[in-house]
Amino acid sequence: MEESHIEEEGERQTKHEVAPALISVHPFQKSVAVTVGSALRVFDLIEGRPVSLVDESDGPSHKDSIRAIRYGSSGKLFASAGDDKLVKIWSADSWPWQCRNTISSEKRVTAVAISSDDSYVCYADKFGVVWVVNLDGINEGKVLPSKKGVQLLCHYCSIITSLEFSPDGRYILSADRDFKIRVTVFPKKPLQGAHEIQSFCLGHTEFVTCITFVQNSELTQGYLMSGSGDSSVRLWDITSGSLLDTCDVSPTVKHLESNESEPTQVTVTDISALPNSSLAAVSIQSFQGIVLLHCDLSAHTLSITKVIKIPGDSFIPTSISFSTSTRLLWMVSGASNGSNHPGYTRVRLISPIEAEPSSVLEDEQVPGGTTLLEHLQGKVSIEESVMSAAAEAVRAAMCSLMVKKQYSEENREFRKNNRNDKKPTQ
Repeated sequence: MEESHIEEEGERQTKHEVAPALISVHPFQKSVAVTVGSALRVFDLIEGRPVSLVDESDGPSHKDSIRAIRYGSSGKLFASAGDDKLVKIWSADSWPWQCRNTISSEKRVTAVAISSDDSYVCYADKFGVVWVVNLDGINEGKVLPSKKGVQLLCHYCSIITSLEFSPDGRYILSADRDFKIRVTVFPKKPLQGAHEIQSFCLGHTEFVTCITFVQNSELTQGYLMSGSGDSSVRLWDITSGSLLDTCDVSPTVKHLESNESEPTQVTVTDISALPNSSLAAVSIQSFQGIVLLHCDLSAHTLSITKVIKIPGDSFIPTSISFSTSTRLLWMVSGASNGSNHPGYTRVRLISPIEAEPSSVLEDEQVPGGTTLLEHLQGKVSIEESVMSAAAEAVRAAMCSLMVKKQYSEENREFRKNNRNDKKPTQ
């Protein structure tokens, strides 16, 4: 009976192994990248054409869902990583893009970050370990040999959901499924490990999904913003780990959706801060729109300034990203169920977020037009029912991944005794 129950649960987990579509915009809007499943699609916004990808490294190509993508702060490097236990480093200022390094991970990769000087890439796996790799020579056009990372720090078997370097590069921040954010001093010699913890940001009551920094010219270090499954966005001073303010987004979202008097808990899925500004956009699970927050950096407060609903085609953002130069908000919606299933994506943009009124751009107004949409989406037109189903699949997958399962004492013992690393080898 117990064994049957475990097998059925495993089948349900496999069924919900869905990867959301991701989007990332070049810091100076030279290009935009979208991933769905194992597909990495890049469009050159300067030349107005798709970017070809050439893999010059001695490692394999992505064969499974990509879970994390990131431009370096200089825009010269781009990292992609995911379920195939690979981290690939691309030269983002060359034509075509060239993969300069392939890093093999022991476990599936959940998050990735590039240091501000492009010297190191850090990545996290599903077992809560953060690894670091030296990228020395990569900006000189060198193809680095395939290598494995060196352990930097560990969250002890808690899935790490987000990695971020502080704006000054002094700290690396890691958020996890167990409600916490760790602020670690990034050492001068990272390959020897990170042994100094600056602080813990504690206060979320559910899994942390995303973190980012909000800053302006007067406060270059800025403050940390975090989103969670507890319906809140929180503001932190990372030096002390102090919670400065909490903004609950569920009352606003539920009021707009169905006018319910008692809001229920919703999940914040992504945050993107507008560079050199006090504004940040927030995407929320199952909500067809984005919430714009204002951070008063002197008063240390967060407040909702406006909500932009997206009309039409059941578009629920799974990932969002600001462009620095045009101040447009790029959004993608979609999902892929593993490498053997097609992925569905839809890309939308919101006009400069500070403008009044801000509006969702029509397809013909998007930079790159239909050529961009055909490349990033796979095709221009996608049925509304397909996008709606993809949004529901992402919601179910996140719940399965992030909400910790409760087992009886008998179940726990059975699972311990049947772990793969406990089975005798032939």
